Amino acid sequence: MYRPPRPAPLSALASLIRAVSSGDGNLLNLLPGAAYEMEIGPLGWSRRSTLIVNRPDLVREVLIDEKGIFPKSDLMVNALDALIGNSIFVSSGETWRRQRAMVDPSLTMMRINRAFPDMQAGVAETLKSLSTLAAQDESFSLDLMMSHLTADIICRTVFSTGVSERVTHEVFEAFTLFEKSVAQVEIFRLVIEKAFTKTPQKPHVLEACRVIRKAIGELLDTHSGEGGKDYDDIAAALMLARDESDHGFTREELIDQLGVMFLAGHETSASALTWVFYILSQQPECVKRIRDEVDALCGEGPISFEQSKKLVFTRNVFRETIRLYPPITFLPRVAMEDTKLGSKRVKRGALVIVAPWVLHRHKSYWRDPDVFDPDRFSSERENDIVSNAYIPFGLGPRICSGAAFASVEAVLIIASLIRAFDIKTIEPEKVTPAARLTTRPTQQIMCRVRARV
Repeated sequence: MYRPPRPAPLSALASLIRAVSSGDGNLLNLLPGAAYEMEIGPLGWSRRSTLIVNRPDLVREVLIDEKGIFPKSDLMVNALDALIGNSIFVSSGETWRRQRAMVDPSLTMMRINRAFPDMQAGVAETLKSLSTLAAQDESFSLDLMMSHLTADIICRTVFSTGVSERVTHEVFEAFTLFEKSVAQVEIFRLVIEKAFTKTPQKPHVLEACRVIRKAIGELLDTHSGEGGKDYDDIAAALMLARDESDHGFTREELIDQLGVMFLAGHETSASALTWVFYILSQQPECVKRIRDEVDALCGEGPISFEQSKKLVFTRNVFRETIRLYPPITFLPRVAMEDTKLGSKRVKRGALVIVAPWVLHRHKSYWRDPDVFDPDRFSSERENDIVSNAYIPFGLGPRICSGAAFASVEAVLIIASLIRAFDIKTIEPEKVTPAARLTTRPTQQIMCRVRARV
């Protein structure tokens, strides 16, 4: 009955005081204990009406949004504007439909059978790095290691090239600063500001966005000019995309769309895998089960795509980890008109929040919701999972298009690294989760590694 770290559930007032006094923008501290039991209701006190929606049928109604009442919230749109502009991740209505029609054809290049060799190449480089760290007995940041690995894989897939550790480190540091400092996750602002208030970003947040966009722009520019004709990848396909009026994306719009793919394709996966390896460092029985499964199915050779599909327990470890630590903690929407959800009246401008973190730990839908139990996803128990109560990749038309990619990537990475190495967390008792835009540890998790004995 292993319970990985989470903030203690408190009353609404105590949670508010904790969140404001901590001053670190950790939105998990704002969640009252009652949030894990209610179907729909207010999320504490704020000047702006804020509702959390946990009832699965209402979750589906909000996220599918057939009437267009609940677009991405203005808070999220404004927070991400300097980073990814009005891209497919935040746009709505006709703009979103135009972008989706232009982007979708390029995403066929994320087919697993095409992308799997890129995943294998990225894993091979990481295994070399871990061998060096093991030989030298050096500590390393698990967060940064996973960020580099997943960034390398997504760059190979999108741009046909790997990414240097220097660039990964710059982007990692910039995104960490962005998440911690972006104005829209400041607890005080969430509590006191009116709906649709546009808050300017601080200069250092804008600089962090510039660093990330510059890195993506440099990758994009490798596809320009005569040399660009040789590429057959997602970036090249996106550069050729046209809408019904035969208009393509401008360079800045390409950086917007590629920024979504780059950040969604590596930041969320890196977050999930950081939690996977932290949990496994505390669960030797799970490590043994993974190794037994991988040894029996794959032996000592490279893990093939067909073999990876049969690593059922390894996949269930990943599924259970993203239940407890969903990469995107909150899916905020805004009510664009007065409406109702179930019997609950919702005012125009209200924040309507579907929180995978809460939904995945809700006492009505999960037995022992805070316990790490990969076997809840076994074939014998999978029917116990309530429909629409498990949404780590979202739901509806905006469901993550890279969900299959991320799942296969994670299984390959977990199987490959756990088969070869023992990973030990330094000071595991100090690890705590934080939620801003993604679910990450409050501080980087430092580890040591040694070859499997």
